[in-house]
Amino acid sequence: MAVQPLTDQEIQTRLEQLPGWSFADDRLSRTYVFKGHPQAAGMVAEIATIQEELDHHSDLTLGYNKVGVSVNTHSAGGRVTALDVELAGRIEEIAPQHGARAD
Repeated sequence: MAVQPLTDQEIQTRLEQLPGWSFADDRLSRTYVFKGHPQAAGMVAEIATIQEELDHHSDLTLGYNKVGVSVNTHSAGGRVTALDVELAGRIEEIAPQHGARAD
């Protein structure tokens, strides 16, 4: 069964549980800031592991002390689905362990 896109209202309701995340251009996005590059790179590595577990992948941008995450579901026409919200939630769970703070 194909994954169905969420409505804009469903997305907004779910974003209430994901502080710092935003919805624009059919994507969920967030930027995390770290003390330095090792912490940022460690976060990327752990996100990659989660993505493999979920078989759902985001676009990641690694800077010196920043990680940008942007996700939607290609199989749902590039729209946001429950898979994207689940991935965002899993990322939120690990962010404090890496010393992440909001951009």
